Amino acid sequence: MIKSIVFDFGNIFLNLDIDGATQNALKLFKLKKFPEEMIAVNSLYEQGLISSEEFMEFYSDNFPNIPEEKLIDNWNYMLKDFPENRLDFLKELKKSSKYKLILLSNTNEIHINWVKENIAFYEDFKNCFDKFYLSHEIMLRKPNADIFEFVLKENNLEAKHTLFIDDNSENISSAKKLGYRVWHINPENEDVITLFKTKKELF
Repeated sequence: MIKSIVFDFGNIFLNLDIDGATQNALKLFKLKKFPEEMIAVNSLYEQGLISSEEFMEFYSDNFPNIPEEKLIDNWNYMLKDFPENRLDFLKELKKSSKYKLILLSNTNEIHINWVKENIAFYEDFKNCFDKFYLSHEIMLRKPNADIFEFVLKENNLEAKHTLFIDDNSENISSAKKLGYRVWHINPENEDVITLFKTKKELF
């Protein structure tokens, strides 16, 4: 029996274009693939281990001919639209009071600032959750096991009564190993609003 639902953010509520963002960045930086150092810096930033200033300084130092505004636009390229029917679904779920609702997202400061500026109902969205965890604020990151253990401990939850919804297979695998029930959602042909139809066997 599910008592709590833990949602990812990107490609669950907010649509992302990860492939497009990758190609846009490779073209902007004139690279064939991302260097290990760049991947490491991105990861540190997402986990809140370096500041936005330090993050931008890394890119400005390595690509001095690219204006900072263009670097930020590139970083935010993956962020697209947030269909409002997903907010409606979430509001109804909150109103039912049947489940503890938690957001667990690998999100950095620049991305969440974009969301706040561009998604008019961001505060309504945030207020639907009992807990709202962003990786850069809690300094933990999926798919590391410690972030899933943190959610269970902080909220006094049992994994077997907790459903985790994410589009990333590594994140899903990590949660599953700890005993979470999971829905590995495919954003190409599935939508979170069909939760109780798609995963009805869990409820």
